[in-house]
Amino acid sequence: MGGSLSAVSEKSIHEFTVKDSSGKEVDLSIYQGKVLLVVNVASKCGFTESNYTQLTELYRRYKDQGFVILAFPCNQFMYQEPGTSQDAHAFACTRFKAEYPVFQKVCVNGQNAAPVYKFLKSKKPTFFGTRIKWNFTKFLVGKDGQVIDRYGLTVPPLSIEVSISLTYS
Repeated sequence: MGGSLSAVSEKSIHEFTVKDSSGKEVDLSIYQGKVLLVVNVASKCGFTESNYTQLTELYRRYKDQGFVILAFPCNQFMYQEPGTSQDAHAFACTRFKAEYPVFQKVCVNGQNAAPVYKFLKSKKPTFFGTRIKWNFTKFLVGKDGQVIDRYGLTVPPLSIEVSISLTYS
């Protein structure tokens, strides 16, 4: 395996601490026992409308069963998340009525990639490697903090619903 894959020592997403949109640290262990969908989001992408609309719908359908979406704004793809972390949070919550957490802007690729994204990518590389290709790449994470699957930008969030529901059976 390549160096970037072996550099990840964490065994679960619950071992990470990230920052919310206002810069406050959030220990992801608070999500133990919950099914997570981790998504790199952007407000100026051609996939923004459909993804945010469907993410909000998925969250509303499954939140009472312990499903949480963790949205991480990212400006690495054609600068499609140009504002601040707070701007990204306000955009998601105001325009798309997002009730799930929107965290601080992160890099998902390269040397400065957020550690949580290094972990996610190492657990579910694609045929072409670990690199995230674009906005709205989604990682489904089980209650135990293990990555179940990875979905590219062209996979609509609602098409993941069957996989989400299977985690509860």
